[in-house]
This record gives sequence, structure tokens and C-alpha cells, in this order.
Amino acid sequence: MKKDEFLKEKSDLLNVVIHGDNIAVLNDIKTIYCKKVDCIYIDPPYNNGETYNYYADNASHEAWISQMKATIILLRDFLKDDGSLWISIDDGEMHYLKVLCDEIFGRNCFITTIIWQQRNTRENRKAFSNNHEYLLVYSPNPELFKKRRNRLPLTQDVLDRYSNPDNDPRGPWQSITANVQAGHAVPSQFYEIVAPNGKRHNPPHGRCWVYNEERMKREIANGNIWFGSDGNGVPRIKKFISESVKGIVPETLWLSDFAGTNKDAKTHLQKLKVYNKDLFETPKPERLISRVIEIATNEGDLVMDCFLGSGTTSSTAHKMHRRYLCIEENLITCMYVNDRMKKVIEGEKGGISKDVGWRGGGQYEYVEWNH
Repeated sequence: MKKDEFLKEKSDLLNVVIHGDNIAVLNDIKTIYCKKVDCIYIDPPYNNGETYNYYADNASHEAWISQMKATIILLRDFLKDDGSLWISIDDGEMHYLKVLCDEIFGRNCFITTIIWQQRNTRENRKAFSNNHEYLLVYSPNPELFKKRRNRLPLTQDVLDRYSNPDNDPRGPWQSITANVQAGHAVPSQFYEIVAPNGKRHNPPHGRCWVYNEERMKREIANGNIWFGSDGNGVPRIKKFISESVKGIVPETLWLSDFAGTNKDAKTHLQKLKVYNKDLFETPKPERLISRVIEIATNEGDLVMDCFLGSGTTSSTAHKMHRRYLCIEENLITCMYVNDRMKKVIEGEKGGISKDVGWRGGGQYEYVEWNH
């Protein structure tokens, strides 16, 4: 498909990979997609002084900052108010990029910095073995983003905290403390609890009960307070898994077993057998991008990436049933992405395929931009 055809179809296209200069393309489509994108992930050049197979990552700091500024200013206007921008970066330019994003979005729009363990092997050639990179996260409206942000599924570690030692018909539960610090307490939180077996309990020194006396008696009567298997334990509150919020709040430390590594990504690309020479040296794993998409979007939402590279964003979004709009400048890279996406549609089994039950299907459009 050519640029003119794309502009005619406009945003009716579901999944798009565009070959073109990202600044030029973003300027051409900004009125079409203004405030329509749910999540933008970018993996820009890190400006680390290295020379890779497809580009030299050694611009001057001033030139790199200028390029990033122009790009991020454009991307900001694509986001919905509750949307989010996620940027991969390493130590070299991370702090300068943070200041730049604060300037563009406003410091109040900063969500968090995620630390990603991108390698789990030791690097012995330098003074320190650098095993992590970062993701900077911003949103036009952090409060709205917090409301739409998804929790992650309960892990087995969390599930293992629940049990049912008293065979409660409401199912598994865990006990949490029934007393809190007394610094802001009111008089009604200081009293003596009488357990069902008659044993009396007072809050520890400097603490008070979490409920007032009337509420505590009601909770005891309803079987919501645990006094231990023999009835003599310190009172604790029973929290049932069936009544808990489904899912856990995402954390800011993403270890390799949670988000994959660069090595995982290279192994995946090798197994695709569509690209057997000069592999991308630092590709992002689908598991990393899937965590971003899982937290920031729901099925059918629109994901954007204007530094597509090896095609991980388009591949992951496709498997997770998100719409995507991706841009890549290098023609050779785009040809690889095309081959990769054909494998995805055929049902390739690497990356996150098993995790999401991917069996193939769908379609996408490849667009050749004039620039």
C-alpha cells in the first residue's frame, strides 16, 4: 500500500507497519490519530556510541536530544488523556531524557521509572557488570491512567499466601494485622477485645485496633476475625481471596523471569528462520513488550511504535489482539518485519505465543511512505 491509499483509508485500518521517516510520517498522520492512541512504546537509539548492523548510535548529545524532543512532542498529541508513553533507555542518556520528558509533558505527568533486568549473565569487561535498562513512563493525565491501568494476574506466590485452616465455606483466606499505629487514632479505637473463648486482648503499646469496638464485635460475630487454631491467638483479620481485588499492582522492578532478556529475544528471532544473518544485536523480547501492553491496554486498543526495529511491538500487539500502528525507517529492517509478521499470522510458537494461546490469524497492512 502507498501513502495516498493509507491516507484515504485513514484510521479504518486495524494493523499497520509503515516504512518511512518517523518524523515525516508522524506529521502526516497527526490529525488522523490525534488523541486516539492508548499506548505508545518506543525503543529509540540510546546514543551509546556503538555501531550496529543497521545504524550508528553515535550522534552528538545535542543532536540526539534535539531528535528526541521533536519526536516526543509529536507523540504526546497522539495519546488519549488516559494513554501512556513508555520509552526504553539505558544509563547514558536516561537522566537527560527524563528532564526532557518532564519539560514536554510536565513533571506531574511522570508515572514511574521501571528497571528491567535485560541480561542475567555477568559482564566482566567493565568496572561494573551492567545488567539493566530503564523504561520511562508518562501519561497526559496520571489520575486517569491510574484508573485505566490494568493489574497483573495473581502470581502463584500470592496465591500460596491463602489457605483455609478453619474450613470456612467462603474459601481460602489470609490473616492480616488487626492493629495499627496509634498516631492518628480516635478514642473509640482503644478498648479490650473479648475472644469467643473468653480470652481478653488489648492492643500493643503505641497501637490501636483498626476498627471501633462496635465494628469489631460485628466482625467477630461474622467470623471475620481469627484467634488462631486454638482460639488463644492475637486477633487478626481474615481477608478472603474471593473478596480481594483481582490482580496485583505492577511493580517497578522487572526481573528477567518476568519480562525476558535480550538473549531471549535473539533466540526467538533465530528460531523464526526468516533472518539468519546479522541478527539484531539488542532486540527487545516479546515478554517485555507484552507486560507494557498488558498493563496499559485492553483488547482492541491502539498501540503505536515509531522505532519498530525488529518488529517486536507489532508481533506482540498482534498476538495480544491489539491494533497497532508502527513506523520503521530502514528498508532492510522493514523487509524482515514483513517476514516476521507473516510467521506470526501463520501461528509461530515463539515469544509469548504459548502464554497467550496464540494460534495464528489476523492481517496487517504494509505501507510504503514517500519521503
